[in-house]
Amino acid sequence: MKVNDAVVGAALIVLAAAILVHIQPYPLIPGQQYGPALFPGLIAVGFIATGALLVLRGVRRGRPLFEPGGALRSARLATNFVAICAALVFYIVAAEPLGFLVTGALCLAALFLKFGVRPPAAIAIAVIATLVIHTLFYKLLRVPLPWGVLERFAW
Repeated sequence: MKVNDAVVGAALIVLAAAILVHIQPYPLIPGQQYGPALFPGLIAVGFIATGALLVLRGVRRGRPLFEPGGALRSARLATNFVAICAALVFYIVAAEPLGFLVTGALCLAALFLKFGVRPPAAIAIAVIATLVIHTLFYKLLRVPLPWGVLERFAW
């Protein structure tokens, strides 16, 4: 199925608005000019700009909002889509009890394997990427990420 750019753009703008509303109560970090709302806010502004451009392009082309297409007729593409959705749902459910490090590494490794990355590389990249992301958010941006089962090893 093909979706008109105007629909995708409108969805991006709605998502950006939700992000901006959600980050309003984020506290500022004492002694710093920025806080945990900075990057989500920047991303939201980018979503608004991109969404507006997509809406304009979609309206100009004058195509229907939805057109049947063949992309999901491919079993590989359909299962890739389902795998990404499943990974997101798994992260939402498992992040608190398992922690960011475990859940993030599992999600990334599973997706890398699904997309054809060799197992040793998939596991190594998933672990390294999760550690880098955790360090950036937890240490530099001071965003509290759940530790879950690794609470006693928290640094």
